[in-house]
Amino acid sequence: MPDVDRERAWLLTVDGAPQSYVDLDEPTHLEFEYARRLGHVLDTVAEPGRPLDVLHLGGGALTLPRYLAATRPGSRQDVVEADHGLLDLVAEHLPVPPGTGITLHAADARAWLEAAPAGSADVVIADVFGGSRVPAHLTSLAYAREAVRVLRADGVYLANLADAAPFAFLRSQLATFAAEFEELALIAEPAVLRGRRFGNAVLVAAHHPLDVTAVARRTASDAFPARVEHGPGLRRFIGDAGPVRDEEAVPSPEPPEGAFGIG
Repeated sequence: MPDVDRERAWLLTVDGAPQSYVDLDEPTHLEFEYARRLGHVLDTVAEPGRPLDVLHLGGGALTLPRYLAATRPGSRQDVVEADHGLLDLVAEHLPVPPGTGITLHAADARAWLEAAPAGSADVVIADVFGGSRVPAHLTSLAYAREAVRVLRADGVYLANLADAAPFAFLRSQLATFAAEFEELALIAEPAVLRGRRFGNAVLVAAHHPLDVTAVARRTASDAFPARVEHGPGLRRFIGDAGPVRDEEAVPSPEPPEGAFGIG
């Protein structure tokens, strides 16, 4: 769907759920709140402009790959998307310019991750939704271990998740990644964290200290401010939740009607 307010901007929906927004003339424009929060983290994971090797699990309309190609020229990016038809649609109508370092792969995200070389990525970004739910096989301890294996020692894992109070899914995801990563942070709108509504939350995981101050400063000054939970506050949020094994894994909850509506 074209955006009537921006000449070459487009909204991608899948089964009625908004998935991506891209402005072909301004690839650094991140319309969705969760995408801006991912962008804030990506801006702080390394010195400005430094190229990165990035594995994107989930493609959509390639919003973040385009952003990184513009903000960190020379980055090598692999985008894994299971929906072959979606890849073809985006390639036809919203093609990426040549020389961007973006390579598209039609494959299952976990299968690709399991086959990826160890220590091959600076960043792994998981933004995979089957319709409007995160698939169960991308939520388990075994999956988190594969992310650890693929990342370099100073690498960062990012995931776009969605939940609402009492946060059974989100708390289990934090517990799962806390079992494999030494550092965690969670970025979300205060109303979501207070349990007032269903919404997105960005998980950040690494083996080294995160620049939480820089991320908090950026998210707090955003047009739609967010809060960064880290350390003791995040441990209290996790509570007694435990890691999820493959045989216990479930998709993220179904959003209530209108939670991710358009307009």
